[in-house]
Amino acid sequence: MTFSIRQPAYSGRAIALAAAFGCAVLAGCSGTNTPINGLTQTYNRGYVLDENALQQVPVGSSQEQVLLVLGTPSTVATVSGEAFYYISQKTRQTAFLKPEVVDQRVLAVYFSPERRVTRIANYGIQDGKIFDFISRSTVAGGADISLVGNILKNVTNLNPFGG
Repeated sequence: MTFSIRQPAYSGRAIALAAAFGCAVLAGCSGTNTPINGLTQTYNRGYVLDENALQQVPVGSSQEQVLLVLGTPSTVATVSGEAFYYISQKTRQTAFLKPEVVDQRVLAVYFSPERRVTRIANYGIQDGKIFDFISRSTVAGGADISLVGNILKNVTNLNPFGG
């Protein structure tokens, strides 16, 4: 009579490997905003602002100089005078998760009827409101700010008008 010892279907090594894989999958499902080293990518889209270039177009510069230094704007508007808008966006994506918008800016260059720069603003969202990062102030309403607010609202899903 011969007896045989039956081996279990799964060895200890296979179970440990499956448990480690399961832990890794569950860790990826956590709701943390902490980037995972090596698995996080940051993407810049649109106009990337160069601070040195911005210093080359002070108030009083011609529209042609703005085009030469800053390049073609993302969009142009004529709301009580002309304005060029340079739109940029920074997103971060971790592994296979949906990309998250971490920053969106609208650089606005306003012109006089004589096509000279009257004002430059770098709009973004700070504390849920439209903020000019050049003058370091929140912005009052107006037709132009409504346009900037709509650009920022459509991408970040924030309502910069507080409603």
